Order: sequence, then structure tokens, then C-alpha cells
Amino acid sequence: MSPFLQGIIVGLTFAVLLGPAFFALIQTGIHRGFRSGAFLALGIFFSDLTALFLAYFGSIQFLGTDPRENTIFSIIGGIILIIFGTFTVIRKVENPNAESKGSEINKESKPYVYIIKGFFLNAANPGMWFIWITVVVSLSAKFGVNNKSLYFFLIGILGTIFGTDLIKCFVSNQIKHYLNIHIMIWMNRIVGIILIGFGTYLIINILVDLETMLRISRELFKKNA
Repeated sequence: MSPFLQGIIVGLTFAVLLGPAFFALIQTGIHRGFRSGAFLALGIFFSDLTALFLAYFGSIQFLGTDPRENTIFSIIGGIILIIFGTFTVIRKVENPNAESKGSEINKESKPYVYIIKGFFLNAANPGMWFIWITVVVSLSAKFGVNNKSLYFFLIGILGTIFGTDLIKCFVSNQIKHYLNIHIMIWMNRIVGIILIGFGTYLIINILVDLETMLRISRELFKKNA
């Protein structure tokens, strides 16, 4: 199997991961349309590309082998996700089937805003950095550094992730015609709460070892049972 095809398969696996960017893409595609969702996906792509570039040239030196255990990075990332989530919860929702939606969307859909939002929303997730550092380290060991096979593999991953993100936006945009204002409001609230949840987890998990506490709780429960 060619490295490019292997990259596509791995990219399809990454595409179904339920991270903050996934929910933001769905929400933007429904609420703002395919165009805005595509710009958000472009920002996510640039974020992945930046993380890949930094991982390839030694981001391990300042992020560590697992960025999820980096205290400062996790706290900053958590705060960013909480801010995005809070804004999503309280933002005003327009009727998706209103006749004036076109002018409203065109007025508010600044391409650079969605690109920047997608970039930082994805970059704020330490899990994303962990994935790319793991990919680069693993593939460098398999293909070697500065090997064409490595480049084809990475192109396959990035292209697949970006392509599937566009598909998510397209599908989300198609189903919005079946939604009403009340469903849109609740979708915003749910997505916002999910983002806030991700951010809160990042902060709490880095300050308190939740996995250890959960394991201790299970052991105590078994002893008392």
C-alpha cells in the first residue's frame, strides 16, 4: 500500500474524532452556511499544518512529548475553549429559514474571522498537538527524515482531514432547512456547553489527576461493596 493511501486511511480515522473543532464545524455549517464553515475548516487546516510543521522541527522541546501534560499550555487552551463556548451559548440566533438570512450572513461572514477562529479553536486543543507529535515521531522512525514517502503520507492525512471537514460543513448546511429557531438555539447551547466542558476538563485535569482519583474511587467502591 502506498504511503499516500495509508495517509488517507489514517486521515479518515482522525476525521471522526469528536473534538472541539468537530462540533464547531457542525454548528457553523448549520448556523452560518457552507461558506463560513469552509473558512473555519481552512483555519483548522492551517492550525494542523502549523502543528505538523512545529512537531517536525522540534516542538517537543517546549511542549513535551505529551502536550496534554503541559500545565501552562493546557490552562491557556482550556481558557480559550471556555471563551469560545460561552460566546456560542449567549450569541444571538437568527432564523435559518428567514428571507433576510442571505444579507445577514453576508454582512457577518468575514472570512478572516472564521479562519482565525478555526485556527485558535483547533490549536487550543492539546490533544491535537499530541496527535501530530505522535504521527511525526512514528513516521520519522518508519520512513526516515526528509523521505518522500513521509511527505506523501502527511499530504494524504492533511488532504483527507480538510476534505472531510468540508463535507461536514456541506451536510450541516443542507440539513439547516429542516431546523427552526428553537432547535438552533438549543444546538448553540449544546455546542457551547460541550466546548466549555472540553476547556474545563483541560484545566481541572492538569491541576488534579482525575484518572488517579477515579481509579481510587473505584477501588474504594469495590472494597465497600
